Amino acid sequence: MLSILFPISLLMFMKAKWNYSMMFLSMMMVPSLMTLYCNTMPINFSPMWGMDYMSSMLVMLTLWIMPMVIAASQKIHLEHNEQMFIFYTTTLTFILLLAFSVSHLFSFYILFEASLIPTLLIIMKWGYQPERLQASMYLMLYTITASLPLLGGIAIQVLLLKMDNVFLPLFTFNTLSTPFWLMMNFAFMVKLPLFLAHLWLPKAHVEAPVAGSMILAAVLLKLGGYGMLRMMYLIAPMNISLKMPLISLTLWGGMITSLICVRQQDMKSLIAYSSVGHMSLVMAGIIANVPWGIWGAMAMMISHGLLSSAMFASADMCYSSSNSRSLLMNKGINITIPTMSMMWFIMSAANMAAPPSTNLLAEIMLITCSTVSTKLMIIPLGIMSFVAAAYSLTLYVSMNHGPINPLNNPAMYIIPRNLMVIISHVTPVFLIILMPTLITIF
Repeated sequence: MLSILFPISLLMFMKAKWNYSMMFLSMMMVPSLMTLYCNTMPINFSPMWGMDYMSSMLVMLTLWIMPMVIAASQKIHLEHNEQMFIFYTTTLTFILLLAFSVSHLFSFYILFEASLIPTLLIIMKWGYQPERLQASMYLMLYTITASLPLLGGIAIQVLLLKMDNVFLPLFTFNTLSTPFWLMMNFAFMVKLPLFLAHLWLPKAHVEAPVAGSMILAAVLLKLGGYGMLRMMYLIAPMNISLKMPLISLTLWGGMITSLICVRQQDMKSLIAYSSVGHMSLVMAGIIANVPWGIWGAMAMMISHGLLSSAMFASADMCYSSSNSRSLLMNKGINITIPTMSMMWFIMSAANMAAPPSTNLLAEIMLITCSTVSTKLMIIPLGIMSFVAAAYSLTLYVSMNHGPINPLNNPAMYIIPRNLMVIISHVTPVFLIILMPTLITIF
């Protein structure tokens, strides 16, 4: 792991040029592919890398997304304000790589909280509207307040049970109560986020620059899912009296946020609310605590991380052309830039789990395992799947068809860098399903 972390730590303090930083982070994907060596281990744990398969997939996702974040933030480079931005981005990359690979719970908690600091600085310094201060306050208050019980639970484990390793697949706490399960998982539920604790997410996405939105949707939300998956191996399964209400809240909440998406006129707000709907499926799969649920949650996290980041990057490209996030102001892309229209169609199709996207594989697994406890869950799941297709097609049709807005500047789209960023995001979404063992091995 040092072969990845040490070069990135040097990049934090070097005054590298914009293109060199992007190329440097892209090259770090090569050693990260070696972490797939743990696939050959009997327990999926690699002593050489100190990681298991779950960690290695999220490490590769982080290193895949970060060069695209820098490439999509060309506006910051043109404003000659790049050194501080590269420092914050590489610092956040370093923290996230450590968080996904660390083996001690207390160290994971510190890194879990430390990831908020560069994100907060990126939103506050490069956000578009004055409301970014309020969005930053929401982000900090929700996540820090929810993580305090996690700190207490880790203290109980370290001081009383003398256990501080996240890679031990043992039900260490099988004698403890259901409130302890909530104490250890509530921070991750808010980060994921759980419905009713999701209000910080749309605000943070709408006010963040494109880099903040891409990192937040692609990687930071996955910290919550990763933490819950780890806790499932450390803590005994929850009581059935808590399991059913929690799955119901998750799925019905995901259905409500999907319905909210249909009425959205703000591009970034629509994509943010759709993230809440997709992450509710992830949470339901984890809480179900069956193999298909775990595999489906991992598949959804990887595919959603790539797809949501691509959609936020595309929304920023539309904003650069029209200086508006409104669907009413961004019309006629099909006439002016047919290539971008095709990219929007591919992303919209993948977002509603059309084959052959990885979202289809993930949703089949998650819908199946969510109905194991009770068949009544098919009602919110069916509505959520239908509404996902509705708002995805609404997003595509609203932006790509209709009369051209004469105030838009189509020249802002015709940049090879923009196309490269979107293709680099979308291609893995359709390739991973050709080898599903990449995400269903552990």
